[in-house]
Amino acid sequence: MHLNLRAMVRYGMTPDGVLRTVTYLPVKKMGVAEDLGTNERGKLADFVFVTGNPQEANHVQKVMKNGWIHTVDDMLAPYRKDE
Repeated sequence: MHLNLRAMVRYGMTPDGVLRTVTYLPVKKMGVAEDLGTNERGKLADFVFVTGNPQEANHVQKVMKNGWIHTVDDMLAPYRKDE
């Protein structure tokens, strides 16, 4: 999906427009924009924390899901083989 987002910017859409296209507009169409889609007090939200360019998926530092912060190491731990 991130390649699609890059293409949107490459072909003229602003980064803010792309973000709105993949966050707010879908939940508005589904009728749940009161609770989702924008970063506002009282709304439900999950976050991905990145360093540098947010369009680069390899810069993810942490993820907040259901109010809990997870590091990349935490998320990958179940998939690592014991050494």
